[in-house]
Amino acid sequence: MTRRERVLTSLKHKQPDRIPVDLGGMDSTGITAVAYNKLKKYLCIETGNTKVYDPYQQVAVVDFNVLDIIGADVLAIFPEPEKWKISQLPDGSMCEVPERWNAETLPDGSQQVVFNEKIIAKRPSKSWYFEQVDYPLANAKSIKEIESNQSIFENFDWPFFVDETIEQIGKRAKHLYETTDYALMGNFAVHIFMGGQLLRGFEQFMIDLVLNPDIARCIMDNLSESYIKRFEKYSTYIGPYVQIINVNDDLGTQESLQVSPETYRKLIKPYQKKLYRFIKEHFNGYLFLHSDGSIYDIIPDLIDIGVDIINPVQFSARNMDLEKLKREFGRYITFWGGGCDTQHILPYSDTQTIKNHVKRCIKTLFPGGGFVFCQIHNIQPDVPPENIMAMYEAVKECYS
Repeated sequence: MTRRERVLTSLKHKQPDRIPVDLGGMDSTGITAVAYNKLKKYLCIETGNTKVYDPYQQVAVVDFNVLDIIGADVLAIFPEPEKWKISQLPDGSMCEVPERWNAETLPDGSQQVVFNEKIIAKRPSKSWYFEQVDYPLANAKSIKEIESNQSIFENFDWPFFVDETIEQIGKRAKHLYETTDYALMGNFAVHIFMGGQLLRGFEQFMIDLVLNPDIARCIMDNLSESYIKRFEKYSTYIGPYVQIINVNDDLGTQESLQVSPETYRKLIKPYQKKLYRFIKEHFNGYLFLHSDGSIYDIIPDLIDIGVDIINPVQFSARNMDLEKLKREFGRYITFWGGGCDTQHILPYSDTQTIKNHVKRCIKTLFPGGGFVFCQIHNIQPDVPPENIMAMYEAVKECYS
């Protein structure tokens, strides 16, 4: 099988010739730049600079030579900057970042990013990551005020530091479709529920859901409408060449959903449904949803509104037992992730423990297809490279 055929076979809930693997197909299935630099050094790869395409999470572009070594089957299609510049990671190692990502280092060692004369993101001195600190609709008091800010919705979730248009991304997707056999994932990467949190601030949007539901509805309705308009163009230029399109919406925590299932179904699900079903009606492929945490209670709802794939399958969260998930939902949805626990196992265990753990996960999720191997979320900076390679060696040992 080709890589593309392998992934598509599993997505059709048939068992392919071997386990399909993803590293870096989207911004939550990849590897942080610090860990990637260590991995390249471990593999004696000296060519190419590490490019950080998601500066907030410090996620690296995975080069073809690394994809070949680990046996990966998926390529990401995401918007890219026209120019990159040399930068330094928190551990002192070097990388490249988008030219317009201007992180200023302050006297205490922290960093801040300024865009349009506003501080939009900060990284504390002892943190690896940048966090958004500017919430454009935080001070809005009425629906009228929200509706008057349409430009915010039109540009939301399209990174300010990229240059490619949808037409240009489509040309690149066409080239990769015709010249490689990788399965291609279109990083549409939009948020409905989380979009409200990023526009209003996490605390204020959660308050809105309870005390100001009309404001919450207004925001999610405007988001879904703006995304639908964007997808009309996206489906024309990129849709023919990608097999999977991802959307993001973190709905869970370690212990439960962020909101009750009833609140989800009443306030959030209708807007996800409107968007997701539009995507499915205008795209001949698979819809991938990234949501961390404990989401067991609403998996049937996600299936109902058109989600084909869930990620990262965080079985370390409450009520996310792999055997139960596979038994109850394995016929209806693909598990893209769940291959290795990145909270407790991958960073801290010895290589044999990691291998045994990975093989148990695969034994549960792989039979009958409906599974693409990936660790739970991005590989973090503190993961030793030998542990990363042990994880992929375990995958290969399962079909060798």
